[in-house]
Amino acid sequence: MMSPATLCLVAALLPAASGYLWAWMYSLPQHLPDEAALGRSAGHADGMEEVTPCSPASPCAHGHFCDEHFGLCLPTRPIGQYCRRDAHCAHGLLCMFGKCQQPVARGQEGARCQRDEDCGAGGCCARQHGERVCQRRLALGESCHVPPGGLAFSINQVCPCQDGLVCRATAPGREKAFEYWPEKSEWRCRKP
Repeated sequence: MMSPATLCLVAALLPAASGYLWAWMYSLPQHLPDEAALGRSAGHADGMEEVTPCSPASPCAHGHFCDEHFGLCLPTRPIGQYCRRDAHCAHGLLCMFGKCQQPVARGQEGARCQRDEDCGAGGCCARQHGERVCQRRLALGESCHVPPGGLAFSINQVCPCQDGLVCRATAPGREKAFEYWPEKSEWRCRKP
């Protein structure tokens, strides 16, 4: 339990700390979307579509999504526009790498996946910019270094080498001194 002196000190500092917190929050670039993002409607005299509030409990009309940051219903976005979720994109589009895009056929390179079996022969399911997508397996001579972990590994992954190949470091050349840890670029898909 805190002593009375500590409680008095906390009570004295709390208003000043909250003032700094509010000042910091208001300095962040938080503004409503511009007119182009809201869309236009011929039904209103000024040409602007009526903006309605929303929440998870009160969904938006068809063709709109709930922007939870601003609490407003906004029109779904066309191909090439920025997004955070599939629901932000127009019907038939997916939110991939932060933009609304046409979906890639299942099993093809660039299609969403959950496991290697979702990808066609010669492919694997690996993260690209944080999104799990089908990628092709690495061919002979391609770099196959995999970092031991960390952020780079969790965001971007590589597939293993094609069947019949292994990922190995190349032997140091005569002009190169012995290295205990070879350079990352020296790991390549090779024949066993």
